[in-house]
Amino acid sequence: MGSIDSIGPLFQPLSLGALSLKHRVVQAPCTRMRATKESDGVFVPNDLNVEYYSQRASDGGLMLTEATPISRLAAGYPGVPGIFTASQIAGWKKVTDAVHAKGGLVLCQLWHVGRATVPSFLEGKQAVSSSDIPIKGDALDGTAYADSPPRPLTVEEIQELVKEYGAAAKRSIEAGFDGVEIHGANGYILDQFLHDNVNTRTDEYGGSIEKRSRIVLEVIKEVTAAIGSDRVGIRLSPYNFFQDTRDSNPNEHWLWLCSQIASLPAESKPIYVHMVEPRFDEVLDEAAKIDSLPSDKPSLDTFRPTLKKGGIAFLANGNFKPENVGPKLVNDGADAVAFGRYFISNPDLPRRLKEGLPLNPYDRSTFYGADPAEKGYTDYPFYSK
Repeated sequence: MGSIDSIGPLFQPLSLGALSLKHRVVQAPCTRMRATKESDGVFVPNDLNVEYYSQRASDGGLMLTEATPISRLAAGYPGVPGIFTASQIAGWKKVTDAVHAKGGLVLCQLWHVGRATVPSFLEGKQAVSSSDIPIKGDALDGTAYADSPPRPLTVEEIQELVKEYGAAAKRSIEAGFDGVEIHGANGYILDQFLHDNVNTRTDEYGGSIEKRSRIVLEVIKEVTAAIGSDRVGIRLSPYNFFQDTRDSNPNEHWLWLCSQIASLPAESKPIYVHMVEPRFDEVLDEAAKIDSLPSDKPSLDTFRPTLKKGGIAFLANGNFKPENVGPKLVNDGADAVAFGRYFISNPDLPRRLKEGLPLNPYDRSTFYGADPAEKGYTDYPFYSK
């Protein structure tokens, strides 16, 4: 287990736009699939969700919600609470009130799954993406993605989608969130435009990295205009393979995107960029993942200096433990670190890290639902001597 010496400046304050953090232990967005079904495709935050987020809230600590669908047809999984109905807004308001009661800060992660779904979850409608290339393998309903490939969005639909992100950001503020994180990572809709093995368009939203990045920059501008740039972050994953995303040159392409984000005018510039470490993968171990990347130097350090020069903070996530979080901060590799799996299993993670206390192990089999729903969700113990 780590110690105060090993965790470095993890418990120094940090200012992120309108957010004043008292420490740098961030709860990463983790889909848990435990919301209540109101109707087909509409899932509402419930009392169990309130308890889960309240357990993990800390004074001056930043939390990022599970990925949250911005519209009915943005959703691809059951049990995931959205931010597109009045009932969902009311349900999330109970969550944000509980987090704020403990002095915490919480952002809503805005999500559209794109091709990572099938018609059975979309009222029979076809999934959409940048192109018509399906994900390999089977969807949650047991059907093959290839049996219902996605439909490329039209330019008009892309522009409507961009506006929906802004509308969802406004609804998030109505629900009491302190801001939003745009989900531009992990093989979902915005990432499906960024990766050149998925985006085969030949119009203004495909081809060069300049064109593939266009929708991301438009969403950033729309969301910051809707709620203020000092309450907006974005998550990116240049090295992630999830949902069959494998870019030919992640270093060069995401560095270009970061340079554009860093060059945005103040009214459009997000407060942070949140990235997933190249070593992290849902299937491969760390060594195999690094060996499989197209870049010979896969590192988030590629992007950090450009963003820092533009006044944008950097959040790192992916396989962080007490032993390796300190060097990341001491060596200026990030301003804060987001923990996922260990925040799932340790509701009092900031305290455990600060005091060098042992961590509860996590139960992977309960990550995406369990019976009863409390199992692996709200039943992990707080530390007690």
